[in-house]
Amino acid sequence: MDYDFCVIGGGIVGLATALQLQKTYPDASIALLEKEASLAFHQTGHNSGVIHAGVYYQPGSLKAQFCKQGLQQTIEFCQRHAIPYQQCGKLLVASNQLELTRMQQLAKRCEQNQITYQQLSSQELKQREPNIAGLGALYIPATGIVSYPQICQKIAQEFTDNGGKVLLSHQVTALDEQPEQINITTEQGAISCAYLVACGGLMADRLCEMLKLDIDFQIIPYRGEYYRLAAKHSQIIKHLIYPIPDPELPFLGVHLTKMIDGSVTVGPNAVQGWSREGYAKGSINFADVKQMLSFCGFWKVAKQHFRHGLSETKDSLFKSAYLERVRKYCPSLKVSDLHAYPAGIRAQAVLKDGTLVHDFLFASSPRSLHVCNAPSPAATSAFPIAEHICQKIQQARSKA
Repeated sequence: MDYDFCVIGGGIVGLATALQLQKTYPDASIALLEKEASLAFHQTGHNSGVIHAGVYYQPGSLKAQFCKQGLQQTIEFCQRHAIPYQQCGKLLVASNQLELTRMQQLAKRCEQNQITYQQLSSQELKQREPNIAGLGALYIPATGIVSYPQICQKIAQEFTDNGGKVLLSHQVTALDEQPEQINITTEQGAISCAYLVACGGLMADRLCEMLKLDIDFQIIPYRGEYYRLAAKHSQIIKHLIYPIPDPELPFLGVHLTKMIDGSVTVGPNAVQGWSREGYAKGSINFADVKQMLSFCGFWKVAKQHFRHGLSETKDSLFKSAYLERVRKYCPSLKVSDLHAYPAGIRAQAVLKDGTLVHDFLFASSPRSLHVCNAPSPAATSAFPIAEHICQKIQQARSKA
């Protein structure tokens, strides 16, 4: 047998899990397999870089629990390794009376999740952010920004310094579970391990299918398209600026985000993706499309959110329409201020009945554990997610 543990996936959740396994089982041999030639290539390297505080999440959910713990652990990791970060805070801006009402509900959610906040009047908002317009805002001081790929590089360094193996360009093509081990076929050859952890993100369902696990979900890709503001607008905001989200919709809306490199991005939207890993606009992967269209859950989600999906598509096609979603709280911006910026793709687990899975979802076999859904804020929450995974592994192995 080659390794005691193998972790599939070189995003932040997979890397944090490999490091936590190393701490939990210091004498174990552990390898991390990543199909790309570099780490943090997919979701981790295409997000907004926000360290979330956990405002939106259902009290008592794993999302709420992990996010609050994750913010603190992420900051501690950055401090320990001299990784630049900034707790610039976030403003949730209400643009109309309905959003003011929803803002009050979010304030209650902050109290339930024990998150520090401050309600700002229109005048107080204008004092903090002269370029932002709104009837009021919710200020969340703990929210921060960081480069998650930089965190990943440091996790990988700590992992390898302690004897772990990072195997790049090792795409998994088959999995075979035997009573004593799992055999992993990769494009670089065969590997075996006593226990497997799959953190496959956009390919989570396909890794489950390789082991013939009984699952009732499929990963549906949603593109999050961003723009970067012209350099002259790098000081246009002091905080992260978010709209008040519609609780009937699964995504948070287009926001202005200060980046750790000093730039400001606009986005993301949420449009249907037709390729799980197609970051260029108009990307289509016919195998992905065929699988998605044959899944009943996709059609149920599409029907439920049909009108909103059309609106998102229109705003994706026309930059001026996209801009209007930002101008409601930042009216000074013009179409010429929006410059090209890489898109991200969200791996959204959808059940057969059309339910969008909003919390963490796991599947398992005697010798494997699969992270099937790691929704935002998974990057913020990577360290507590890894601890939770290791606890589940310890429980499973104790029963074996």
